Amino acid sequence: MTIESFKELTFEEKLNQLRHSGELLGSYDRNGEQNGPKVPGDIFALYDFWVYLSDDEETIIPSRRNPLPATP
Repeated sequence: MTIESFKELTFEEKLNQLRHSGELLGSYDRNGEQNGPKVPGDIFALYDFWVYLSDDEETIIPSRRNPLPATP
């Protein structure tokens, strides 16, 4: 699956992909909208891209780069 095809899935299909094929990499606090408070969530590796899922499972954001710091 590509990031483009993931973006076309319904919200429920995206959650199912994360639950069945995603690899949890760790917690991540994403910057809020318009300098608002940070939004806690998790980063998942999924195929050849990464996905942010908020703790309340209402926000799913795919990315071509891993926002977590590299481990030495």
